[in-house]
Amino acid sequence: MRYARLAAVLALLTVAACGRAGAPGPEGSTQEPGRAAAKAAREGQRLHDITERYHDQSLELDPLAASAQGDHRFDDRFGDYASLAWLADSLAIEQEALQALTAIDPARLAGEDLVTYEAFRHGRTVAVEGFRYQSELLPVQQVSGLHLQFALLGSGRGVHPFRTTRDYENFLARMDGFVAWVDQSIVNMRAGAGKGFVLPRVVVERVVAQLEALAVEDPRQSVFWQPLQSFPAGVSEADRERLARAYAEKLAGRLLPAYRRLRDYLEDEYLPRARATVAWSELPNGAEWYAYMVRHHTSTSLTPDEVHELGLAEVARLQVQMDRLARQLGHKGDLRSFFDALRADPLQHYATPEELLAGYQDIRVRVNAAMPLLFGRVPQATFVARPIEAFRAPAEASATYQPASADGRRPGVFYVNTHDLPSRPKYTMQALYLQAAVPGHLYRTSIAQETADLPRFRRFAHDTAHGAGWALFAESLGPDLGLYTDPYSAFGAVTTDAWRAAALVVDTGLHARGWTREQALDYFRANTALGEADIVAEVDRCIARPGQALAAKLGQLRILELRRRAEAKVGPRFDVRAFHEQVVGGGSLPLAVLEARIDRWIDSLP
Repeated sequence: MRYARLAAVLALLTVAACGRAGAPGPEGSTQEPGRAAAKAAREGQRLHDITERYHDQSLELDPLAASAQGDHRFDDRFGDYASLAWLADSLAIEQEALQALTAIDPARLAGEDLVTYEAFRHGRTVAVEGFRYQSELLPVQQVSGLHLQFALLGSGRGVHPFRTTRDYENFLARMDGFVAWVDQSIVNMRAGAGKGFVLPRVVVERVVAQLEALAVEDPRQSVFWQPLQSFPAGVSEADRERLARAYAEKLAGRLLPAYRRLRDYLEDEYLPRARATVAWSELPNGAEWYAYMVRHHTSTSLTPDEVHELGLAEVARLQVQMDRLARQLGHKGDLRSFFDALRADPLQHYATPEELLAGYQDIRVRVNAAMPLLFGRVPQATFVARPIEAFRAPAEASATYQPASADGRRPGVFYVNTHDLPSRPKYTMQALYLQAAVPGHLYRTSIAQETADLPRFRRFAHDTAHGAGWALFAESLGPDLGLYTDPYSAFGAVTTDAWRAAALVVDTGLHARGWTREQALDYFRANTALGEADIVAEVDRCIARPGQALAAKLGQLRILELRRRAEAKVGPRFDVRAFHEQVVGGGSLPLAVLEARIDRWIDSLP
């Protein structure tokens, strides 16, 4: 019954196929080939112009995204992210793009132009729907909140460059935008509290602790002073002195007081009104809002109930594998006792951050040697391994990433969480490296950015299910990359897969079924061997960012299904490197569009 249920729920992942390349144009098959090709080219160019205009408009409204992409035209701006004017302008460019698309005849498009049309239409449609919900009333959270992003920017280790005098001056101006965002966010939260839009208490407590770490009194002790401790050679001595004075003045007089103002408001006024409950469905129109976020993050039409059932089936399937591996390791009790024993085993943890980083470097060397077996392209972008900063480490997972810039001037970052080392077990490291670094997130984002003939929105977009799904799929490639050769790392690979399956159960349980935070924590403890810090961070991420944790497992299942289709079509002639290029080489795509693109590729195989 359990596996019959799994098959039934997996069937729900199938979506209507998008239009196929090669469909006859409206004039039918009597067109002269040259004339039809010319019309297709003109239609493709019109589509390209629409997407490029939209991308430029979106970067102007989102300067942080522009900086992340290596477009530095707006480096002196923070972004008016909390204001009603910004929301209106953002909605307007989405609606304008959708209206412009009505002039495009998709029947005249083929190949990558058709993929572009399908992906762009999906993205704009979903975005417009999201404006129905008042997310501006809940502007802070502890996972990727703007208060954290700005601190990372100002530390000199984020996406804002500190290479020239102008770069330093740009960040001085950017501070003013952040201060405006803080003040508008406080206004929004006050208004939201009056309407019943209030964050859970645990989220507010996490944010307050982060703000406390950032809101220091002495500017020279803040993370924002770090770029002034190592000026680049091109900055003159006179400019260094001038900039130091300007930074000291603005940090002391504007920026750090804004951090303290936000902290004080949250702690003194907002926290007493924060919810003891965690379900998004308890907000006004919350059940409908959560169902939207499920669709948004998974790019499927699955309901929360369907996702929950799929999660239960996947967890049950993976428990069988974990139980078998536990028996091979000599364990005779139940899985929960094995998980607890592993978590408590000092041999499964490094003693120092340096040892943990060195362990990941060893994995990197092994993976790099085997990558040509599975992948045809090597990104030009590089990446560095770096500990997660102390001010955000408690809320982060064991490993995460920051993409490289498209211009190649800023390397990607593989972030390693060295906080609470007993919660960072050795047995999960190989899988986590494959997921966050290579061939997971860092590889995929670099390949997409470096595919120059793609429209910019496809090179830089991040469809959550495609990106997270690919990263989880990448974990399954461990045996082909020379990993998981010992029973502990093999077990770790299954338990990290179970992590993403359990997230389907927990996220929907919390937001659609009335689960408490403690129920969610215990579910992870009972069904995975994750360290305690990762369990707490994952549950609190599900609470703060509903729906996002669903993307990895649903995306992985779709990619695995597409691989099975391709293998069934060509049998022993299946080229795994060509398949991987099809999945990552077209940019980040909604699952339905990815499926249609790969189905067309499969149909073209001899």
